Amino acid sequence: MLSTLQRSTRHLSAFSASRGLHKSALDVVERPAPEETVTSSFGKFIQNVQPRHLSPTVLQRSKRMVLDSIGVGLLGSTTDVFELALQHCQHMYAPDDVSFVYGRQGVKLSPTLAAFVNGVAAHSMDFDDTWHPATHPSGAVLPSLLAISDMLQNSSKPSGLDFLTAFSVGIEIQGRLMRFSSEAHNIPKRFHPPSVVGTLGSAAACARLLSLDRNQCSNALAIAASLAGAPMANAATQSKPLHIGNASRLGLEAALLASRGLEASPLVLDAVPGVAGFSAFYEDYAPHPITSLEEEEHSFLIETQDIAFKRFPAHLGMHWIADAAAVVHKTLVGLKGGSVSPNLVQDILLRVPLSKYINRPFPETEHQARHSFQFNACTALLDGEVTVESFHPEALQRPELHALLSRVRVEHPHDNPANFNIMYGEVEVTLVSGDVLRGRCDTFYGHWRNPLSQESLQKKFRSNAGAVLSNERVERLIEAVEDLDRLDDCKPLLAQLQ
Repeated sequence: MLSTLQRSTRHLSAFSASRGLHKSALDVVERPAPEETVTSSFGKFIQNVQPRHLSPTVLQRSKRMVLDSIGVGLLGSTTDVFELALQHCQHMYAPDDVSFVYGRQGVKLSPTLAAFVNGVAAHSMDFDDTWHPATHPSGAVLPSLLAISDMLQNSSKPSGLDFLTAFSVGIEIQGRLMRFSSEAHNIPKRFHPPSVVGTLGSAAACARLLSLDRNQCSNALAIAASLAGAPMANAATQSKPLHIGNASRLGLEAALLASRGLEASPLVLDAVPGVAGFSAFYEDYAPHPITSLEEEEHSFLIETQDIAFKRFPAHLGMHWIADAAAVVHKTLVGLKGGSVSPNLVQDILLRVPLSKYINRPFPETEHQARHSFQFNACTALLDGEVTVESFHPEALQRPELHALLSRVRVEHPHDNPANFNIMYGEVEVTLVSGDVLRGRCDTFYGHWRNPLSQESLQKKFRSNAGAVLSNERVERLIEAVEDLDRLDDCKPLLAQLQ
């Protein structure tokens, strides 16, 4: 498949070049060089990134993101929404046994459909990483790169370093685009960010892995912009994981279409008065060209802005309130001994940011529970922690949990904005005895200011991947990811995922 793609791209380039030579021969006046635009600067950046531009910090953080994303994807392959997406692809599309699917031995799909279902798996439990400004960067990029790598013939597999370079490009493009908007720094209200910047990040990563030229890279971004966007109304439903799956799939399709010569707006990332490009997604969008890789001040954003890895599968905001509630749980157990009884509790006050879609007093489904300050606070009050099992049906239906939920009040202090970089969570529990217990979390363990240790990250991976893989294969995956920048090709990684 790739050889045909490469031949088509070369033929298109040769044809265009011959037309360009013929036209220039007829021109009497030499045309001035076109002014660099924001869009063209991004295309140039994507084309020119080389492995030597990745610092040891960028490489290590990228490998941590890859490992975590694979782990949550493998665990996500056990969910109902993943099974629905997989069945849809198998029943509605012609068989095309090219690229592997997480957690399904012997099952393969076309590269774009594999990117879709594996992207769905990555976000099916809201267990994937989160960045600042707020988005889930890895789940949109990694499945598309794995699908392409699996598509390529054994003699053409990318090296591990080339794979990480493309991955880093996909992450960087997302971060750069979000920094053009102040609105994007806050918990979203309109579009789900991965469905917007994730689609362009996937396109950029795939364009880099396919070695597209500058114009093709720019076109890939512009095509992806026409395929991007999903509303926040579908948060806390089974459709939210589709946002990540579509971002990965449609970004890959955008890169493949660009490689075949499809053109799109050369100004899609620029601010053009009266004609919305990427600015359609962010009202205060103010872009500028991305700096050249050779300029001293250029560095990858992941170098200075680390990533947040979740300890349990829920919206990132839940981690502050769960840790604050766990402090109260520990104090309460120390005072009363044994387990926490709802009969001891008169009132529960949560001080959290104002964000409507994660303020859910009585969640009825696991997806709603993953987006409920109230549920996660009460679960941590009862159990001292929130875990994967906390969202199982039997845990959601516990009478003692619902007794606590009925006692919850919520306040939104002015000094607690809906921003993952500066928000906090506070829990105040008034006991029937009149005692008042308080817990507060400003930075949870796993946040970019307090990142998971490598030991904790691997522990999470072993737990997630071990749900579908043997212990031996899990360990080989850890080894393959850790050695990725030293592998001549990425076959050792792909072999463990087949």
